[in-house]
Amino acid sequence: MDFSLLVETFQQMGQTSSRIALTDYLVALFAKTPHDLIDKVTYLIQGKLYPDYEGIELGLADKMVMRAIASSSGKSLTEVERLYQKTGDLGDTAGEAMRSKGQSSLYPEPMTVERVYSTFDKVARTSGAGSQEQKLKLVSSLLNDATSEESRYIIKFVMGQLRLGIADYTVLDALALAFTGDKSNRKVLENAYNVSSDLGTAARLLAANGLESVRSMQVTLFKPLRPMLAERVITAEEALERMEGRAGVEFKLDGERVQIHKGRQGVELFSRRLERITGHYPDLVDSVRMIKSDVILEGEVVAVNAQTGEYLPFQELMHRRRKHGVEEAMENYPVVINLFDILYLDGQSKMHLTYLERRKLLKKVVDSAKNKEKVRLIEQTIAEKPEEIERFMTVAIEEGCEGVMIKQLSSVYRAGAREYAWVKLKREYRSDLADTIDLVIIGALHGRGRRTGKYGALLLAAYDPKSDMFQSATKVGTGFTDEHLEQFYNNLEKHVIPHRHARVETGMEMDVWFEPAVVIEVIASEITLSPSHPAAKNSVREGFGLALRFPKFTGKVRDDKNAEDATASEELVSMYRKQLKVAGKSEDAGN
Repeated sequence: MDFSLLVETFQQMGQTSSRIALTDYLVALFAKTPHDLIDKVTYLIQGKLYPDYEGIELGLADKMVMRAIASSSGKSLTEVERLYQKTGDLGDTAGEAMRSKGQSSLYPEPMTVERVYSTFDKVARTSGAGSQEQKLKLVSSLLNDATSEESRYIIKFVMGQLRLGIADYTVLDALALAFTGDKSNRKVLENAYNVSSDLGTAARLLAANGLESVRSMQVTLFKPLRPMLAERVITAEEALERMEGRAGVEFKLDGERVQIHKGRQGVELFSRRLERITGHYPDLVDSVRMIKSDVILEGEVVAVNAQTGEYLPFQELMHRRRKHGVEEAMENYPVVINLFDILYLDGQSKMHLTYLERRKLLKKVVDSAKNKEKVRLIEQTIAEKPEEIERFMTVAIEEGCEGVMIKQLSSVYRAGAREYAWVKLKREYRSDLADTIDLVIIGALHGRGRRTGKYGALLLAAYDPKSDMFQSATKVGTGFTDEHLEQFYNNLEKHVIPHRHARVETGMEMDVWFEPAVVIEVIASEITLSPSHPAAKNSVREGFGLALRFPKFTGKVRDDKNAEDATASEELVSMYRKQLKVAGKSEDAGN
């Protein structure tokens, strides 16, 4: 398959802000793709070579890529660096540099998807002494035979900066339309993706064997499931109403959610974002090995005070996120895993069991580990009255928790779902919004005065899963230290795009736009009606969305969350209505 077909599609996608158009371009591309390449093309569209849990990255630094561009374009490294300063994007730099190069290789190899993918794969798997030079040669071998536009997207992929404006849901829509002619079949694909976290395999099965083969995809050890997520409530009374009067209540810990896979081959830990993080917690791996069964478990890893055993804040846990000095970090920042669910046991999925049934199984598994210092069953009670929940939450907060999770006793585990079978309650609403909100950075204004050369304010969005759009909800410019501002300016650079992202809705004009990728935590005084911000537009009043009043950055960047895991627009609606209820106002009273 000619690589130019992929590049042409990428060009079209980069020039539109219409989500419908993005889907149409993908449908047309899939129609031209041989079935035995569907998985590879799907991964490339996602900006990866394999599912995230494989942990396979290209591993090339900016300087090395600039050397490859210089080598293939005939320009000096200084000229390439100058071009990069002008474009701010290495992919665009490559395209510009190659546009003026002379004749390509004397006997060029055809530029096919197969060749490009295979070369990327070799780059990712090259390691050891001299590996960087070998990676450089492999990338250069592609650039030598590529057109300027092909070079542009080769380097964008290498740098992880395709910026096509799509999410997995758009790809699912396109696959359903391309191979079944019916967008509603996305649900079957989505279920398969949720239990496998492997969109490429689901696409290949669909293209080769039809929809029924996709339905047969099952939970598999060492392939992480997309986690079940919780909605938000603001009072214990609402929680019990959602739970039909009786519920399981668990500590909501301020740690890192982890999915544990333990089998004969060993133990693997995956983050909420499905990244392999086994190397961060070797002490936990040793403890989990003591479990007798083959299992998939979910739990929360929390840092603890080595002297008192008390839970420590999330920020302390981040010291364990390192490649070097792991032994020292283990000693200085000990952790425990608090298990709250079991999804698989000895070859069989347990997701279909009720919450209570899974809890009983989980207790047996934890008891078998025989290491209660490191592997624990999360604290839990069964509540039938609001005051029982409030009493348990008081205990949880005293223990260093954020609040409680409240779960429907009859609920099954639905991978990838966010629904009211699970709800989170942090603390009762008082005068200000006591709960924090996780929003996605989608734009920025340039700073002035002492913030010149940095961003003065960030535009933040909530996520609407129904439309698969990020809807602006506030601008935030307070709560930032000078260090924060420097870090944001540097870290957001790789997410800069030339126009508003296709999945972003806002009435704001920004100096800089970003692809939705970075989630930060904010607090605010209240939620108000807004004619400019479209978050949950028309949900409360026709023509109005919701916005945060007096927002402030808490200092917490939610690296553990994908953009789609941010606070949902409907959550803002729920918080707004509870806020009015506490204040004794009606919705018509407005703001």
